[in-house]
Amino acid sequence: MASKSHSNDEEVETKEMDIRSLSSSGRHVHNTQYLHKVGVPPKQNLFREFTATVKETFFADDPLRHFKDQSRSRKLILGIQAVFPILEWGRSYSWRKFIGDLIAGLTIASLCIPQDIAYAKLANLDPQYGLYSSFVPPLIYALMGSSRDIAIGPVAVVSLLLGTMLSNEIDPIKNAAEYRRLAFTATFFAGITQATLGFLRLGFLIDFLSHAAIVGFMAGAAVTIALQQLKGLLGINKFTKKTDIISVMHSVWGNAHHGWNWQTIVIGSSFLSFLLFSKYIGKKNKKFFWVPAIAPLISVVLSTFFVYITHAEKKGVQIVKNIEKGINPTSVNKIYFHGEYLLKGLKIGVVAGMIALTEAVAIGRTFASMKDYQLDGNREMVALGAMNVVGSMTSCYVATGSFSRSAVNYMAGCQTAVSNIIMSCVVFLTLEFITPLFKYTPNAILAAIIISAVVGLFDVPAAILIWKIDKFDFVACLGAFLGVVFSSVEKGLLIAVSISFAKILLQVTRPRTAILGKLPRTTVYRNILQYPEAAKVPGVLIVRVDSAIYFSNSNYVKERILRWLRDEEEQVKAACQPTIQFLIVEMSPVTDIDTSGIHAFQELYRSLQKKNVQLILANPGPVVIDKLHASNFANLIGNDKIFLTVADAVSSCSPELVEEV
Repeated sequence: MASKSHSNDEEVETKEMDIRSLSSSGRHVHNTQYLHKVGVPPKQNLFREFTATVKETFFADDPLRHFKDQSRSRKLILGIQAVFPILEWGRSYSWRKFIGDLIAGLTIASLCIPQDIAYAKLANLDPQYGLYSSFVPPLIYALMGSSRDIAIGPVAVVSLLLGTMLSNEIDPIKNAAEYRRLAFTATFFAGITQATLGFLRLGFLIDFLSHAAIVGFMAGAAVTIALQQLKGLLGINKFTKKTDIISVMHSVWGNAHHGWNWQTIVIGSSFLSFLLFSKYIGKKNKKFFWVPAIAPLISVVLSTFFVYITHAEKKGVQIVKNIEKGINPTSVNKIYFHGEYLLKGLKIGVVAGMIALTEAVAIGRTFASMKDYQLDGNREMVALGAMNVVGSMTSCYVATGSFSRSAVNYMAGCQTAVSNIIMSCVVFLTLEFITPLFKYTPNAILAAIIISAVVGLFDVPAAILIWKIDKFDFVACLGAFLGVVFSSVEKGLLIAVSISFAKILLQVTRPRTAILGKLPRTTVYRNILQYPEAAKVPGVLIVRVDSAIYFSNSNYVKERILRWLRDEEEQVKAACQPTIQFLIVEMSPVTDIDTSGIHAFQELYRSLQKKNVQLILANPGPVVIDKLHASNFANLIGNDKIFLTVADAVSSCSPELVEEV
């Protein structure tokens, strides 16, 4: 009886073991069934792959989509409209839009006329050349540009840049004719540079100058421009040609006892205070945007009248004197197409063109975003280039989008680029009839206008924000600022570009890596520094590489992973924990890998073999997995060592440890 009972107990225990075994087997089958493998993309035709890459690089916005399924005549019309957008939006132009453009055009004209005269002097050119540059270029842009809000004309930074670089080659006083010829040559090549970048769809090149570097460069240029205006504001006759702050301040204080003119100081400081106060009013209440817009013209009129009735020019107050009457004379025969100044004009033109392009595109994008319409950056470059090429042949120097004028244009209610045409018409009337009235305009008022205009370039809140977000970006910002202020505009620009490239190189050559841990009660693995509660899996080291792996960083990635492994082995040994048996590399952020990267992984695999550590890859992307198979690396480590997720990889190599975690 007892024997029979014992037999029954054994039978029940055997059945329970079979059920548990079956259940465990079922779970294993269930898990295996849903353990997805990394898919290998189908092989692509080489030509198609190359075509797709080129299209994504240069034609990401698919500019030819409007031409699809269209007749030949329709394609011709669309092609003409692509070059001259005015033919497209002009068909729906209305009287209501014209009223908005008329008000905006008259408003920015009142701002641009005094600014143009002042900026021309900043470029070491006669005042009329500033007005010329606000007559022809805006007309060309209105025909070819796609921005509704940008206002075209000379700007302070480009004027200073041109004035400085041109003066290094030719003395603007002793050789004024040659200086003007070089200015037109530089303008021609600036336009060629801009149009070429747009036509070849290389606009992404201007993005290499980072926002932080631009903020620093603009702030430095603002300080430099303001310091340069101390000559006109204080009535100094003998002034340094250098632009660095030390030379300028030495020149200012060196003339303090006998070179300053108190009448000039009174005129300049009084109207500067008026201009700054008007800007404050406009900033405080947006309804009074027209106050700072019309203030420069009021200042010019009042100061000119005051000098005329008091004959202050006889007491040492420097005045503009004569401004040539009439519209732009042709300058085609004045451009250097050969000789020693050809390459100098090309160099200056490329630099000025890039800076002008950067400013104009940034302004255009800003206002396009505010009005919620698309701006074709490459089309903008072609338009800006075309207007500067035509401008160089009509006695203009480099023109671009002005932020102050564009802001006034936007707030005045502009609807289309017709506001530029209105402004151009007002400048035309000024050149034809009004220029003689500027004879007694004091230089001090022009200096005051420039100083009040460049105050807005000094963006302190942006610099503070850059400091909070990214300290390396702030170094780029500060480096560009100090380079411009203490050296020169060209060197400051070089520093800005160099630091921007240095940041790119640093990020490419030293990509971030992280150790991952398992978040409690999930199958999610995250950076243990970001999530301190994430637990490491015993016997497993999980590393994530946050960059594509190229020849420039492949060796660093390999060495960094091995260093993570050495550090982890020392920690587990000290804590008497299980030794590392598996190294999982999370490859989700790795968008691409080249032959050097594959070679580095092969070396990593061999190093791990010597340590009896298995290499496992998690979630390589389509490009990466394709190259892993093409190089036979997938077969080297085994296809069963490549998983879709980190969770799959961990559960496959160490399921018991996962349950413990």
